[in-house]
Amino acid sequence: MKRTSFLTLGAALLATSALAMDKTVTIASWGGSYQEAQSKALFEPAAANTGIEVKQETYGGMSDVRLQVSSGQVTLDIVASGSGSAARAAAEGLLEKLDYSVIDVSTFYDGLYTDYCVGGDVFSTVFAYNTETYGEDGPKTWADFFDTEKFPGTRAYRGKVAGALEPALMADGVPPEQVYEVLGSEEGIERAINKIRELKPSISVFWTSGAQHAQLMKDGEVDMSTGWNGRFDNAAKDGAQLSYGYDGALLDYDCFAVPKGAPNKDVAMEFLNEISKPEYQDDLPKWITYGPTNRAAYETGEITAEVAASLPSSPENAAKQLPVSLEWYAEWETIAAEMYQEMLTE
Repeated sequence: MKRTSFLTLGAALLATSALAMDKTVTIASWGGSYQEAQSKALFEPAAANTGIEVKQETYGGMSDVRLQVSSGQVTLDIVASGSGSAARAAAEGLLEKLDYSVIDVSTFYDGLYTDYCVGGDVFSTVFAYNTETYGEDGPKTWADFFDTEKFPGTRAYRGKVAGALEPALMADGVPPEQVYEVLGSEEGIERAINKIRELKPSISVFWTSGAQHAQLMKDGEVDMSTGWNGRFDNAAKDGAQLSYGYDGALLDYDCFAVPKGAPNKDVAMEFLNEISKPEYQDDLPKWITYGPTNRAAYETGEITAEVAASLPSSPENAAKQLPVSLEWYAEWETIAAEMYQEMLTE
């Protein structure tokens, strides 16, 4: 009897161990210095602490998720996404509703998570300029960026609609607080696109990835580029001669979502809870200058006051910026993207 019980207990322990070892998630992000930062600060430590095996991939955004969901061949469990793209994907029914009985967001900043996407970092869309071309007293506003007479030189601009239209309207004289009101019609969208159309002869590259716009500035291939603050900071560390500011920047956040039909949905919820903890998020600024979405990350002592002051979500920097409207992206992104693509292919 004792031998039978011992064997039964041993079998149970082996089964439990096997179940733990079988926990796997496949995460897709955008590669480059951004995914490297995520991997070092979030994915690898969380995998080590939970025993969950993490498989990383790079992907092209929600269009890849749409293809997987529509074909019924979903292989991704977690995807990194811009907040606006996630809002639109959720409206299309491409994402699983997140389980906030598992994922603890009690110390998150308000507005940095939704039913379908939990915030991973706060970033800003800014423009950087080459300090060798313009000196330290270079362009300061979006109007300057679009002013090719005052600031001649080549530009790089976003090749996707996200983060492309708002700067154009501000350059065209629309106050930041009225930008999304103006964009709430096809006429307003066309106004923004026309402003970019005017600049198009000076746009050498319409970039499609953070790694690309950072490399363009690092190599000196363009004199100015829109892009993401953390990518520019990493390029500067690698020797790029550039500068940028937060005046009129777009304050946004990246988040993590679970595609509809993800093969390891429950494990994904568990893993998202882990990487949302402050002891992981407080390490992210060591690798890329994006702010944490969990405000408790500022209380662990890992983020110094000096570093905090340089992050997009610091109170001083945030006050200068236009927060991205997820409501606008959910309602208008598809229409705006079609109109923007027409301009790109003219």
